[in-house]
Amino acid sequence: MTFETADSVTLKIWDRSTTHHTLDALVHDFSVRHNTSKASIAVTCSGPNTFTVSLTGSAAKATSFDAQSL
Repeated sequence: MTFETADSVTLKIWDRSTTHHTLDALVHDFSVRHNTSKASIAVTCSGPNTFTVSLTGSAAKATSFDAQSL
């Protein structure tokens, strides 16, 4: 199960042994996709085995501004 918006991704990780590796890879891919540092990305637990990776602060505002200017 994965839900994606312009500035966030929510996914359910069924295998607990891969949680750290999966989240680390997702944060890396997300930072590359949005051309931002990993420090501008937040990971929150949004339910049982469900995590949301999202842009924070000015990085999120820059993304929404870029999307509106297209």
